[in-house]
This record gives sequence, structure tokens and C-alpha cells, in this order.
Amino acid sequence: MLSAGGGVLMSQVRGLVSQLCFPEVGSAGGRSIKVSPTPSLARVSPAYVLIPIQGVPTEFNNEGRDLTRETVNSHIAWKRYLASPRATVDAVVMFAVFVIALVPLASCSFEWKHHDNNELKAALDAVHEKCPTVTRVYQLMHTSIRGVPLYVIEFASNPGKHKLLVPEFKYIANMHGNEVLGRELLLKLADYLCDKFNEGDTEVQRLLELTRIHLLPSMNPDGWQVATDTGGKDYLLGRTNNNSIDLNRNFPDLDRIMFSNELGHLENNNHLLPMVDRLSQPIQPETKAVIQWIMTTPFVLSANFHGGDLVANYPYDESRSGSSTEYTRSPDDETFRNLALAYSMNHADMWDPHHEPCGIMGYNFGKQGGITNGAAWYSVPGGMQDFNYLSSNDFEITIELGCEKYPEADQLENEWERNKDAFLAYMWEVHSGIKGQVRDAVSGKPITNAIIHVRNITGNNVYDIMHDITSVHDGDYFRLLSAGDYEVTAYKDGYLPKTQPVQVINAAHTEAPRFDFELVPVPPVSLQDGYNNNLDYEAYHESIPRPNDLSKRWYQVLLKQYNNPQN
Repeated sequence: MLSAGGGVLMSQVRGLVSQLCFPEVGSAGGRSIKVSPTPSLARVSPAYVLIPIQGVPTEFNNEGRDLTRETVNSHIAWKRYLASPRATVDAVVMFAVFVIALVPLASCSFEWKHHDNNELKAALDAVHEKCPTVTRVYQLMHTSIRGVPLYVIEFASNPGKHKLLVPEFKYIANMHGNEVLGRELLLKLADYLCDKFNEGDTEVQRLLELTRIHLLPSMNPDGWQVATDTGGKDYLLGRTNNNSIDLNRNFPDLDRIMFSNELGHLENNNHLLPMVDRLSQPIQPETKAVIQWIMTTPFVLSANFHGGDLVANYPYDESRSGSSTEYTRSPDDETFRNLALAYSMNHADMWDPHHEPCGIMGYNFGKQGGITNGAAWYSVPGGMQDFNYLSSNDFEITIELGCEKYPEADQLENEWERNKDAFLAYMWEVHSGIKGQVRDAVSGKPITNAIIHVRNITGNNVYDIMHDITSVHDGDYFRLLSAGDYEVTAYKDGYLPKTQPVQVINAAHTEAPRFDFELVPVPPVSLQDGYNNNLDYEAYHESIPRPNDLSKRWYQVLLKQYNNPQN
């Protein structure tokens, strides 16, 4: 009887473990186990587990309710049951269930280890199994040289689709294959977000409701394999991809185009990829995959993780003069500094001026808040960070996670604790600045690719921020800004520009304030509109500079003044 009871016990426990790890599958002893449904974004149901007790007559087992005297039909039946061997087996089952409910399950809890390329995908799938309603696992359009897919896990209230006025965020790790800490931390971050969501953590639930988050744990799985196969201790082995190309020098060099435009006083200051006319080296498949990802997903904020030092690095990464070290400001230098500080100041000690520097000749970036301008540290042409900023609406920084590029597995959990708060704080920064929608004032239809230009009017320091962003899929836009006062102008060919004042506060863990723009279409200019008798009309009209000679927004202003001379 005991032997049979042991089999029943193991069957029940195995089924329960399956259900607790993956609620949509599993059974215990042939009978279903009910567990709490996955919580919705709006409400979290309390967790409950109903365990049917094997072999107890139905009068003693009211569909899984706790066996109490109230459920027993008679005192005699109760005494008979307690005296039976069956009661002993059931007591063991109930004790096992109690232990399982209190002790984290090794079979489904996150394992601190260096996950290989197959285990990486399995870890992402396990998260999706636990949180199927708010996650999606997908792969980028190109694989690595060795054919390893580049897997991404997405968190969103509606995975797989851009949602109006919901900003898109991404983390990328393991771009250099031998810098592996970020890879493991992103796997843990995915597990953490899922678990906290299921537990009803209000901050995580709100973050996932307001944000579409993408995590790419490994951009260079081939380099990771080389670094791992050679012991993970060499400072360079595994850094490059399988074609021996450093992926962080492999993006089109948009900085040189930007700096050339500045010298020529040209106002082309964003979405510069179409201006590329030559490449210094062939674009690698891993790079191509990320470029296509950037160009097809309207990211607003991102970070990529490296190793070898402890600092948050912000644009520009490449120097203007070509010098190996030179502070090179971007138009959004103040905003980038604040973004970098959002990570460093929430890290355990990145900000600390007293922590040990990396290496004998290392510098303690804690003396400057744990942040640095990229080119002031060392110039990086063809880097991913600046490419994001100059090819799209995405603001990206680079985060060096620590001195050890390939730390031992027993250090990973401690590193997670050191970075966890910074991970979350930086994700919330995607809601800084302002957002809104650009629409046609007549039809009400959204306007895509409208230009959003910002002028800083805070205090006496008034200047135009010479980096514009554009509206995206449904006319929505997201403009990251530091706290202050601004004038924001929206314009597009065929419409009159519109400007409105904006105050940015950037309250913690809140949505960015919304400022919509309704643009009035420009009436078509025609010789039948009363100007056909004016002999000077054609000459005057031709004297208005065209958009390729002058900023398009000012062309619209001039055209408005021409069509309304009384103004």
C-alpha cells in the first residue's frame, strides 16, 4: 500500500510542478489541478491551488476544498478514514504540496549559469510559457554567420503590434561575444518582469501597460561560442563575429555625414541613412539584422551592454575632428547626460567616486557621476550607439557593466542585484519628455513623417535643438527632453507649421505629457486664384527658395506669407 502511495505521490507532485511552472499544462495523478489564471493588466487575481486528494470518497473531498470536519457526513466515517492507510498517503501528499508551495521550485526557477545558445532560446520560451499574454519570442531577419538566430523577447500589453502613443524600448547585449554579463542579465530581466507581473507588482504591470519592451540578449552568438570554447578569459578572443569583424565598428558612419552637414550649414540632422554613399567594410549579417530592426520598429530609447569597465557612455561616440579623444557634444547633450545618469545613479556603485577603477591604468568614472561622453573617452567610428541616434528617432547609450568581461557563474546573481534597479529606472526614462499625435486638421487623419522641431527657451539659454524627430505609424511621436521650457513645432510638406509652448517636468514613473498637433493643409497655388493678371507673379513665386535650398518649415512659412500678403 505504501509503495502504491509513493507512486501516487510522485505523480501528484510532478503534475503540480508542471502546473506551477507552466499553468496551461499538467495534471496530478490523472486529475486536473487548477491554478490562478494569468493576471490581466487591469486586475490581478489572488493565486490559489486546489489539490484533489487521491482516493478520498467524494463526500470527504468537496472538489478540492480542504478536508475538514464540516465536509464529513458523520463522525464515524471520519474516524474510519483516519484509521485507514489511505489517510497516511494523503497526509504525505498534502505535506509535499505545502513544501512545494513555500520553497522555490528548482525545476522552473531561473538558473544562474552561462546559458549556451540553445539554452538561451529555451530560457526565453520558458518566460513566454509563464507569461503568454504579455510576451512574444521572435527572431530578427538575419542569423549570425554560423546560422544562429538572433532571438528577442517582447513585453507588451498587446505583443507583436505598435500601439498608439506607447513608446518602444530596447536593450541589446553581447554585441562583443566575449562580453557576456549583459547576456545573462537580460535573460534574468525577462524572467523578473514576468514573475513580478504574475505576482501583481503594480510598478511592473504599469510599465508593461505603458511600454513596449524588446530584449535581445545576444547580438553575437558566434563570438560568445568562441569566447566560451576558449575559456572566456582572453580579453579579445570572441569579441568579433565569425568573420573577424567588430560589430561595433560595422554600422554606416553617419557621424561623418552629420559633421559634414554642420560644416556646410545644412539642416539635415536626422534619418541620415539615405545619404550614405559608401561603406568602409561590408555590412555583416548581424549588423544588417539590427539595422533592419531599427528601421522597422519606432524605438524611442535603448541601451546596449558591454563589459571591461564601469560607466554609462552617451553620444557622440565619434569625435568631430578625428581626434582619438575629444568631448563631442550632440544636439541633445543635456538629455543624454540625464539618461546616462538615470542608469549610473541607480546602479550599486557606478556613481561612486571611491570604487576601484578597472585595471592598473584605469579611470574611476564615478568621479563624474559614472558617465562619460563616448568620444571624450575614445572615438568609435561606425558604432551602433550613434547610428541609432542619427538614423532614427532612437536615443541610445552604451553601458559598460564591469571590469570582468566574462565573470564566473557564481558572480552573476550578485551582478543582477547591483544592476536591477538601474535596469528598471532606465526603462522608465522612455516616458520622459513629451509625446503626442500629428493629424490633418481637415480630415482628422494621422500624418506620418511629420517633422518635430524643438527650441529650448529655458531661462536665458535660448537655442534650437538641431536634431529633429519624426511622427511614426499612426502620426504619433515621442520626443525625449530634459526638464525645462520649450517651443515645439510640427511641420510637413503641404501643411502650415504649428508651434506650441511646452513645459517638461519629467515626474518619476509617469507617462510623458501629451501635446497633439493639427496641421492645416496649404491650399494649392493656382493662376486662376486671381493672380493671373499680375505680371510679376511668376517671377516672385520663383524667387521663393525651394525646400532643398532652405529648411522646409521656413519654406512653408514663406509660402503662407505669400498667399496672405496682408499678414
